Amino acid sequence: MEYLFAGARGLLGLVFLVSVVGKVAGRSAFTAFVGSVRALGVVPPVLVRPVARTVIAWEVAVCVLVAVPGRSAATAGFLAAVALLAGFTTGIAAAVRRGATAPCRCFGASTTPLGTPHIVRNVVLCAVAMAGALSAPVAADARPGGAVVAGATGLFAGAVITQLDHLLTLFRPLSVPARTGATGPNRRSA
Repeated sequence: MEYLFAGARGLLGLVFLVSVVGKVAGRSAFTAFVGSVRALGVVPPVLVRPVARTVIAWEVAVCVLVAVPGRSAATAGFLAAVALLAGFTTGIAAAVRRGATAPCRCFGASTTPLGTPHIVRNVVLCAVAMAGALSAPVAADARPGGAVVAGATGLFAGAVITQLDHLLTLFRPLSVPARTGATGPNRRSA
């Protein structure tokens, strides 16, 4: 259980770092993120830009807090992550229920519309953040190799999560063009 703390720090730190970088990598990235917040329709239009900035500020805070050595800072980071992820999950669920097809700008440019996989991902991340907040930090007498392995495992899981939209597209069925009839391009005439 003590290594859960290190693994959760690695996972959530990387996920929120990639999220921040994807949203602030340039003016167009931020503009696209603001547009996706607007398209969700869960925030009044006048508050879209301030909410987008606030989300990014909180994501930066999570990154910093989980990276700072010490139990109290990491716990604050985990709890901030829980609050953000709960808000994201609620907003995405409301938008999906209304039929919104806004693309996921969670980690930067994407054309994948928000949907159930994003809700599930956020619930899992929220559970990891809560487990991290409730877990014991790596004990002083713990084996350093264990903490390194736990942190590396968290980083690997974070990398997978940030690429989840791309990975899921690998498993979607391909659309097959409809046949045009018996004399179509795939048939030989007798």
